[in-house]
Parts: sequence; structure tokens; C-alpha cells
Amino acid sequence: MVEEQNGGDEDDDFKPLTACEASEWRKSQVRLSIGRVLVWQCIALAVVGLLAWLVFGAASVVYSAVYGGAAVLLPSAIMVWGVTAGRLSKALSVFAQGSLAALVFWEGVKVLLTVLMLALAPRWVVDLNWLALVAGLVLVLKVYWLAFLMSARAAR
Repeated sequence: MVEEQNGGDEDDDFKPLTACEASEWRKSQVRLSIGRVLVWQCIALAVVGLLAWLVFGAASVVYSAVYGGAAVLLPSAIMVWGVTAGRLSKALSVFAQGSLAALVFWEGVKVLLTVLMLALAPRWVVDLNWLALVAGLVLVLKVYWLAFLMSARAAR
């Protein structure tokens, strides 16, 4: 009934790929290594700390910015470890290494650790500067785009 109302044109444009075409399409796509993302996040964390020092020169601003970036980097590193080689994932029978269940579990762990680190920031960082913390967090978090662009360039 719906097909008659639309004239059936929607399904006419769809052409499934053959196995060979799908394989060629996969080869043409940029693959982003999670290890490379972590390396770029480490570089971004160092740049954030250096920029905070050069612009403001205050230790509290530097510590706040670096702590914000670390609130992204450390949980991400733990997630990568858990998904790729974590002993906890192997110990829990429902989480096979590299499975979707493991990915969802470790993503939840990452989010909880990030929230916990942000909640503990006022206790751990002396003279916390929230603006610097958020700036560090956002800059390190957005490195995914930079890592993707660099991988795309390297693939060309």
C-alpha cells in the first residue's frame, strides 16, 4: 500500500553490493587506529599544558587544564586496554575480547571514570580554574577529528 502511494521509486535506486564490491569499498575507507588516537590525545594534553603555561603562567591554570585533558585521556586509555587486552573482559564470560558487549561495557566504565574525575577535581586540583579544566577537556576530546584527518592524509 505504501509502495503504491510512493510510486515504488524509493526501492529502485538501491543496489546491493557484491562481495567483491564490498571488499573494495572497505579498502577505500580510512581506518583509524585507536592507539593513534591515544597518541594524539597525549600530544594534545602536552600542548594544552604548554599553552596554559605560556598564556597564563599560573600553575593553577596549568594544573586545571592538564587535569581536564587527563579526565579524557586516562579513561580512554583504560577503555582501550579493556576492549583490546583487558583481563577483566576475559574473566567475564559475556564479554569476549573485541565484542560489542565489551565495547559497551568499557564505554560505560570510561564515562563513569570521567564523571568521577570531574567530580573529584575540586579536591585534587589546588585553586581549580573550571574554565581551564573545561578547555583542556574539550581540546583533548576533539583530537579524534585531528587523528582522523591525519590518518586520511596518510592513506592518500
